[in-house]
Amino acid sequence: MAQSQEKPDVEQGGLERKMETRHLTMISLGGVIGTGLFLSSGYTIHQAGPLGAIIAYVIGSVLVYFIMLSLGELSVAMPYAGSFHLYAKRFIGPGTAFTIAVLYWLNWAVALASEFTAAGLLMQRWFPHSPAWIWSAVFIAVVFLLNILSVRLYGESEFWFASIKVFAIVAFIVIGLLAMFGAIPIAGYSHAPMFENFYSDGWLPNGVLPIFSTLLTVVFAFSGTEVVGVAAGETKDPSKAIPKAVHTTVLRLAIFFIGSIAVMAALIPWHKSGVDASPFVLVFQSIGMPFAGDIMNFVVLTAVLSAANSGLYVCSRMVWSLAQEGMIPRVLAKTNFHGVPVCAVLFSMAGSLLALLSSVVAASTVYLALVAVSGLATLVVWASVSVCHLRFRHQWVAQGHTVGELKYRAPGYPFVPVAAIVMCVGALVLVICDPSQRSTLLTMIPFVALCYAGYYASVAWRKKRDAADSSTGVTPAGAGSDNGPGTGPDNAGRQR
Repeated sequence: MAQSQEKPDVEQGGLERKMETRHLTMISLGGVIGTGLFLSSGYTIHQAGPLGAIIAYVIGSVLVYFIMLSLGELSVAMPYAGSFHLYAKRFIGPGTAFTIAVLYWLNWAVALASEFTAAGLLMQRWFPHSPAWIWSAVFIAVVFLLNILSVRLYGESEFWFASIKVFAIVAFIVIGLLAMFGAIPIAGYSHAPMFENFYSDGWLPNGVLPIFSTLLTVVFAFSGTEVVGVAAGETKDPSKAIPKAVHTTVLRLAIFFIGSIAVMAALIPWHKSGVDASPFVLVFQSIGMPFAGDIMNFVVLTAVLSAANSGLYVCSRMVWSLAQEGMIPRVLAKTNFHGVPVCAVLFSMAGSLLALLSSVVAASTVYLALVAVSGLATLVVWASVSVCHLRFRHQWVAQGHTVGELKYRAPGYPFVPVAAIVMCVGALVLVICDPSQRSTLLTMIPFVALCYAGYYASVAWRKKRDAADSSTGVTPAGAGSDNGPGTGPDNAGRQR
């Protein structure tokens, strides 16, 4: 059956389609551009050298582009909130779907905890005698209210949070280019530095291997772009909004990340980058910008709040989607009159607060394990998206459809999903080869096994309960197909 036209005002399980293309694009940018770029990017230059850092970010950009193309096709065909695990449930298996959802939820819940901590510490620059926890509590309340009131308010707030970050990066690149070519004097140079720092100590001063060792950091820096798929179920006219968001997001990310790295590398000697301070602050201070530290502190604070805002949204939609599918208690799928899954938001906020508490009372045990498990969640989700894309296209054609019937089809199929899978596996190999990262994988493996065991134990319990109910003539609540509603190729493009 060919795809049918989406109606923008149709609701999905109580959720409302209120977000527009500009919201979707900024949400994706907001989930990616954070402290990794503003604070940690100098470390990549320091390790891999100027050219090596750019090569690493180019490779990361290519991987993100491939993932987003596959996700774009799936999200247009099946625009459901919490899309990752729904696709995995249909095209891989329900146990894998549940595991992916839990991993992704945990990834953002732990990130939320760290963002709230960072926000409190950042405020101490301006209020040094105030306790950090008070500011953390204030920002927790703000982010919670933005997510609990309406999805449009969330989208609007994230649009403006991300806009501040984007403006700061564009200003940084423009000012940096002017300094590079001599239009603005820069401390330490009597002439225009141009690209001198790229080759003064050799094109790859630390050799080729650091490019691969930093590649894993770069891949994680791009995590968050996949939020487009989670938000698809609450987007107006997804067949138009999602493809546009996919292409504009990846293009802007490539420009912002690679452009920023190029400017930093050109203006700051690579061996001094990111050792003691943000490279953004170092560049602004070197050209004599007043209040450079305060300006960047504000920008980073905005980045932290933006990431927390996106994190709570993603967490709550994953919980809502799991509840909709009956994988967890269905009460968590209830929405208010604004179409916001209140119970899912409360549950996700509680999870992040518990993670935050563990960072205080059990930092070297519980919190460390949570961080380790969540660290590889992005790679797992990305690989699952590519696998689902391959299987979706195969089933679509096998059921008698043509590729031309798809409202959006990813170019370069099947090379794009296959290459993405290979790159994700390659990143996991890097984890094994890196002694400092190896423990992350060793912690994650038993957790994944526990997720599978928990899912199949719950299935066995539900079957036993349903059998008992049927013997007494009671119809089980929410009884239905385990494949999930509307997730197969025959339902592509149709609303649940």
